[in-house]
Amino acid sequence: MPLPLAPLVPVALRLGLVAGSVWAVRRAIRRNTHVGRTDQRAEDALDDLAPGLAVHHPGDRAGGGASQTNTAARVTRTIRIAGRSYEIDAAFMGRLKIRKG
Repeated sequence: MPLPLAPLVPVALRLGLVAGSVWAVRRAIRRNTHVGRTDQRAEDALDDLAPGLAVHHPGDRAGGGASQTNTAARVTRTIRIAGRSYEIDAAFMGRLKIRKG
């Protein structure tokens, strides 16, 4: 007795469409990204950040129609999962600079 394959066609088409979309997105991401680099000066600056969040507007950067806002944050946590402990250290620094054109 032959197997009825007609009910499986819509499922196969959906799965093929999803797989093709994922492949296309991954290929586009790989084509448009570049190999990163590690800057030791930036690593040292992130290690020197104090825990918490800081936002400030440096006065020496304002002038000539420009303004600048700097942010920095650091969070360190130790979590325990299944008898193992993991230390998480997340830090970032950002700058938003706006100039009148």
